[in-house]
Amino acid sequence: METPGNEKFRDSIGTINEEGKRAWVFPKKPFGRFYDYRKYVSYFLLAFLFSAPFIKINGNQFLMFNILERRFNIFGFPFWPQDFHLFVISMIIGVVFITLFTVVFGRLFCGWICPQTIFMEMVFRRIEYWIEGDRGKQIRLSKQPWTAEKIRKKSLKLIVFLFISFLIANIFLAYLIGSDKLIQYIIDGPSAHLNTLVSLVIFTGVFYFIFAWFREQVCVIACPYGRLQGVLLDTKSIVVAYDHKRGEGEKGRKKFRKNEDRSALGHGDCIDCLQCVHVCPTGIDIRNGTQLECVNCTACIDECDTIMEKVNLPKGLIRYASEENIEKKTKFKLTARVKGYIAVLVILIGVLIGMLFLRNDVEARVLRLPGQLYEHKEGNIISNVFTYKLVNKTTQDINDVSIKLMSHDGTVKLVSTHDTFIVPAQGLAEGTLFIEIDNSKLSGDRNTIKIGIYANDKLIETTSANFLGPRSYN
Repeated sequence: METPGNEKFRDSIGTINEEGKRAWVFPKKPFGRFYDYRKYVSYFLLAFLFSAPFIKINGNQFLMFNILERRFNIFGFPFWPQDFHLFVISMIIGVVFITLFTVVFGRLFCGWICPQTIFMEMVFRRIEYWIEGDRGKQIRLSKQPWTAEKIRKKSLKLIVFLFISFLIANIFLAYLIGSDKLIQYIIDGPSAHLNTLVSLVIFTGVFYFIFAWFREQVCVIACPYGRLQGVLLDTKSIVVAYDHKRGEGEKGRKKFRKNEDRSALGHGDCIDCLQCVHVCPTGIDIRNGTQLECVNCTACIDECDTIMEKVNLPKGLIRYASEENIEKKTKFKLTARVKGYIAVLVILIGVLIGMLFLRNDVEARVLRLPGQLYEHKEGNIISNVFTYKLVNKTTQDINDVSIKLMSHDGTVKLVSTHDTFIVPAQGLAEGTLFIEIDNSKLSGDRNTIKIGIYANDKLIETTSANFLGPRSYN
């Protein structure tokens, strides 16, 4: 580990050189057990990402985030603007979960689950290795003049990257507008939906810019999550860490020499091969300790373990460990802070589950028409005019819908030719109605009335409204 007086690496980020210009990172292709595990996780998440918009549960798209129409589907549950409180609680649960995960496991989310890392390291970077070769070949190709070989490889990479970016843009659009609408747009052809085509081109350009040029700088510069580590991590957090006690020894690291007794000379197990630096996708030296650029991708663990095997030294010089584990050999324990996060998370999940069970398939709202007072009719009848709006959150039409008064004896008259109507699937029905109540049944000038929504004479939802009447002077 670097001494306190030699921490120049903290003066700038790993992707900027001493002149303040972009330091292009050419990471070595990783190998090892953690990399294999990450591939399995990444391929599963990629399959999920590309298939989720086309999976339907009870007719609802599995995941959809239609911001323009304010309609969201999460795990097959439809969320409308009326369910915004549920959506907010879900987002809070996500934030608390990521916070808890970070406190315990550091930036593990970034290295294993984050879409940016998965696409960058498991898709675009692997294509780059296939076209341009490993680290050394990429560096030589970058430095050489524009020969036919360089033009061919760069052009091929450009075409493949653009194609994948366009594919990602289409999937992204399926999450926004729905897969059915996207498929219909494709069938109709691009000329029939020029606005959508322009959006696709813009999204394609954004994804290409991110994965072909901006790359790891998304994690280092743009993403605020790395900077949260300074607030969330403590000495008990498990991160990708270099065991400086073992690696440095008493006299520091030293190049490997065959048949040399390093422990007798006072040197640690680190042979200063720099392979952990060369394999890092953000270009840092993990031996300097925890840094905001580190995404916990484990590439340095695999590379260091490979080197340790070759020089007949124990693996684990770089491993998942906490600072206390390295310094004091203590095992991980749940702290009061972690227990607090767990308690908050459990409570929020319980509240969300309870609200989901109480949530109805139909949302009803009946409001008195603004600016209208009551009307006094024959027979001492008081009439108020209301507007109604019924939202159907299901994928089936609700037929034979009627509105009835539940709290008072009175009548409900719809401003339509029929007493019943249909609420379309994933749509809404709205209109105007009159409610008439005998004045003797009212108490004062303002009354709260309970209204029932029925389908086929079965109560499906209730709501309330204010009913105005004459002021009594008793």
